[in-house]
Parts: sequence; structure tokens; C-alpha cells
Amino acid sequence: MKKPKAKKKTFVANKVEENTVAYFQTESIVIINEDFLSTKKITEGSIDLIVTSPPYNVDIHYNSYDDRISYDSYLGFTEQWLKKAYSLLKEDGRMCLNIPLDKNKGGQQSVGADITVIAKRVGFRYHSTVVWNEGNISRRTAWGSFMSATAPYVIAPVEIIVVMYKNQWKKTSGTRISDITKKEFMCWTNGLWTFSGESKKKIGHPAPFPIELPTRCIKLFTFVGDTILDPFLGSGTTLIAAYLNNRKGIGVEVDRRYCELALKRLRNEARIDQRQLITVF
Repeated sequence: MKKPKAKKKTFVANKVEENTVAYFQTESIVIINEDFLSTKKITEGSIDLIVTSPPYNVDIHYNSYDDRISYDSYLGFTEQWLKKAYSLLKEDGRMCLNIPLDKNKGGQQSVGADITVIAKRVGFRYHSTVVWNEGNISRRTAWGSFMSATAPYVIAPVEIIVVMYKNQWKKTSGTRISDITKKEFMCWTNGLWTFSGESKKKIGHPAPFPIELPTRCIKLFTFVGDTILDPFLGSGTTLIAAYLNNRKGIGVEVDRRYCELALKRLRNEARIDQRQLITVF
């Protein structure tokens, strides 16, 4: 009589539920090819830090997401995913949310302020805001009424990173091992960050952020060995930064092609050890 096959267990430090299917998984990195709102593969109360840049609703041409819904619908979607994100964080968990300061395309909207208000309504507590100066003013083409007071556009060439937390700001969980240098700490605790954005053509994704952004958030706000989540993984930059800085990483991405891109970048840029591979589906 044949013995019954044992159920396959796939997990990362008990942060991904047993008997689930991930797109890619090692002992420290997981890519989940699902919609963040519907996935059930991440244990509640298990995440140390969320670093993400959600869709901006400015008609960016993603493969599997309509980035031109009404603003009210966009804010409703934002509230849904923020509620889920809140449930996944530890009590001392944190979130670094890269979003626009405002929006001019299709009507002026105070995006950063509106999303911050929603996050607080969901339960997040506000800590601070980092202004990210990408230095892209040279690419500006929209002026409104040029050289006239009729209807000029004032456009700030910056984005923001809103830093929030769940219930307590003081971090008590984890290894208590920090790997940030004195120079990095002194520089990054200044709330104005200046570094270039990432090339869409180079990465192959319509809205990538540079690895410098998640690297700073990860080293400043987590301990070595902590678990980082990106609910909108895109091209995989957050997982690359997590892996290179000795953290665990979970990324959720609804589009299969972006999962493939993220995996390719992990192999090429992070030199992830393929011998650690548990499974690819």
C-alpha cells in the first residue's frame, strides 16, 4: 500500500501561510502572483515594514490595472488596501508610502493629503513625511496660462514618502540589530531626500522607483532579519533592497509579467542564490 504524499509546505519564517502557492519562493524572498486585496497568503500581524508605491491614478499604462478610474473610486480602492495592510503589520510595524504630493492631470487633487487622511481613518498613526526631490523639473511641459495670471499651473517636482505606524512607534520586536551607518543616519533623518528617479526604459516597467528609496526606508526603520512587504511589487525593487540588506521580503503582484520581471531582476541585480529555490509556479 502506497503511503499518502505529504502536503507540501512553503513558507518564509512563518510569514506566509502553509500549503499555499507562491510564484517564487526561497527561504527569505517570496513573490505572490495575486491581487493584494484577495490574497490570503500573508499572516496577519507578521510584517515589520511595508514599503510601496501604489498606483497613482494618472493613466500610467500598467498591464493589469486601470490607472484612470474616478478619483472617488481611487480613494475607495486606497481605503481597501490600506485596511488590509494595517491588519498585516505587527503592533510596532511601520509603513513607508511613496505617493504624489498632488495631481494635476485630469484635475487638481491633493493626493498626498487625502491618502494620509484615509490611512489615519483606517487606524494608522502618522509619524512624518519625507519629501523626495527627483530633480526632474527639466522634463516639465505643462504651464497652464504661460506668462499670464489667467490660469497658471504650479507644479512641485517632488514626491512624498509618508511614514506611518500601527500602534506603537518604538520598535521592540526583531533582532535589535541595526546596520545603518552614522553617515546614513545623519543624512536620511533629514526629511528632504535628493536622488534621481528610475528609468522606465531601463527597468521595463511604467512606474519603477530607484533602489535607493526602499534601501533607505529598510535600513532606517527595520532591524536585520525583519520582514518587508510590498503589496504592489511591480518590477521587484523592494525585494532586491530587502535581500541585499539581509531582510526577508514578500512582494504581491497581480500581473504575471511583472512577477517575471521582478524574478529576473532578483537574479541579475541581487544575485539571489538559486540553490535556495523552493518552488516556481
